[in-house]
Amino acid sequence: MLLSSRFIGLLLGLVFYSAAAWAQASNDAFVFGDLLPDAPELAARGNHSVGVRTLTVTHPDQLDVLRSKGGQTPRYDRKLTLEIWYPARIPAGKTERVVYDQVMGSSNDPKRPLIPFTFAGRALRDAEPDPATGAYPLVIVSHGYLGSRLLFTYLTENLASKGYVVVGIDHAESTFRDAGGFASTLLNRSLDDLFVLNEIARLGAKNSQSFLAGLVDSDNTALIGYSMGGYGALNVVGAGYSAQAAKTFGQLSGGSNALDIRTTANPAYKTSIDPRIKVAVAFAPWGMERGVWDAEGLAGLKVPTLFIAGSKDDISGYEKGIKAIYDGAVNADRYLLTYLNARHNVAPNPPPVESLKPGLHFDEYYRYAEPAWNERRINNINQHFVTAFLGLHLKKLDYAKYLTLPLSPNEGAWTGFKPRSAVGLELRHDKP
Repeated sequence: MLLSSRFIGLLLGLVFYSAAAWAQASNDAFVFGDLLPDAPELAARGNHSVGVRTLTVTHPDQLDVLRSKGGQTPRYDRKLTLEIWYPARIPAGKTERVVYDQVMGSSNDPKRPLIPFTFAGRALRDAEPDPATGAYPLVIVSHGYLGSRLLFTYLTENLASKGYVVVGIDHAESTFRDAGGFASTLLNRSLDDLFVLNEIARLGAKNSQSFLAGLVDSDNTALIGYSMGGYGALNVVGAGYSAQAAKTFGQLSGGSNALDIRTTANPAYKTSIDPRIKVAVAFAPWGMERGVWDAEGLAGLKVPTLFIAGSKDDISGYEKGIKAIYDGAVNADRYLLTYLNARHNVAPNPPPVESLKPGLHFDEYYRYAEPAWNERRINNINQHFVTAFLGLHLKKLDYAKYLTLPLSPNEGAWTGFKPRSAVGLELRHDKP
């Protein structure tokens, strides 16, 4: 039977409409960090467009503790891959869209082979930097074990849109792709952070040939760490490790005493504390339940610090872990944001779609997911509070009202939150 020209026209119109609708839906699809309807006020992106670039740097002549034997430790050049988000100029006809390459799995676990996947972000690869408002404060971000520099794009892109240069580190021997022995992570977290700070300061000098020249104010730096990243970040800003931590490290590293230099008792440790780092954010920092810190070490933490934790954290611990660190940091102006009934995953992106596939190891999903919380909601709340904390201390913005809150929203309204939307949270604040 022949189809009428009118029917064919209607059919073609429907096809073209469907294609256009699909393209629109694809363009508007949820991207990690986008706002849910109940997102708090400061979760929204800022006024800057965002660019992103990848950079590899080399920390020469470092101790290779994974090859220590009998107290003898060889040396090697340690390569670190960095992802850098920054305020940018977006050319006409271009949009803030990027595709990130990531893997799930663990290179040191044969039961969890590496599985490549991609996910979208709201930044433009290699965009021209925008120095319109001068140099921007620096934010250095350190992942957990195992992890990746791309684990927090909901936050790194968000902060760049608010006028920060944000640097995510791939800590060698501690990522999904190159997992090595735990001793490397114990030693190198703080050393990597300090090296990256110095490298970004060098590249940000006005006479540098880097795209960062004149763009970054490394004298006004925040350090953000998650899990083992929090372990290292707290050490960088003043919480020296204990003698027990050094002893444990020696047992894990073939008798090496390399961690001694990061302990409170070592005179060289105090000289390493860098005044350019003004604040720290520690998501679920690991180590307190393992004796990593004692009272003297925690007393050395003096910069303003925001702790973020789940009350049921079964990796870092809560009462004897993260909250004990918070309670012991008696010389710091400090906050503790607690997600009630959350476990350890209070920092990363939501689970990627690929982690939902049948047959995958359960931990590919539980690397990201929380059993009692919507991870996208956690992301929005983190965006809000980290923005308030960094804005207050690095940009001197009038954000104290977002941090001066009752312990629980049951005791009074939380500024910046929509009615009824702060349930399940607590915020503590203590001063020296």
